[in-house]
Amino acid sequence: MRRQDLETLFGFSYWMKDRVLACAAKLTTAEFLVPSGVTTRDLRGTLVHTLDVEGSWRARLQGKPEEVWKKELPVSDYPTAKALIDHWRRDEQEMRGWLATLDDDRLAQIHDLEPGSAERFPLWYYVLHIHSHTQQQLGDAAVLLTRMRQSPGNIEFLEYADFLTREGTHPEGHARVRAGRQHLGSDRKST
Repeated sequence: MRRQDLETLFGFSYWMKDRVLACAAKLTTAEFLVPSGVTTRDLRGTLVHTLDVEGSWRARLQGKPEEVWKKELPVSDYPTAKALIDHWRRDEQEMRGWLATLDDDRLAQIHDLEPGSAERFPLWYYVLHIHSHTQQQLGDAAVLLTRMRQSPGNIEFLEYADFLTREGTHPEGHARVRAGRQHLGSDRKST
């Protein structure tokens, strides 16, 4: 997988995250903290876990000491969505900065998480894992928000692609993909 593809996928995750957090910021403190009977964690716990995993996996892949990447973010440090938004904005900048340092050859190299471990994959597998985990958790958060009448709306990849088109920003290759989608027009159905 190429760096530009990963940057596009992380751009999608951050667009999705911004929509989810904007809805979470509209909740009362009680709603933000209400237990979930639907997902593994409540909304705050889901969002803090997602931020925590993004940062800890990045630190691990950067070769930082175990005590750095094993340390969990305390959920109690985020009493409101605003506290989470501020931290995630900084983390997003750090992630985008790190992704920009990776070239396609480095992403294709086998990355040993632990010397001697049987778990040996190209670096891009682990980076893609961060993205897919974020997608899963933000999907859970969207369900919880929708149940509280604060739906983030459609948060699929093609919605993100349309957003990029409206904003006039396109990842490399976007125009070619966009042209291929034209036949879908109004027939595109949301799931």
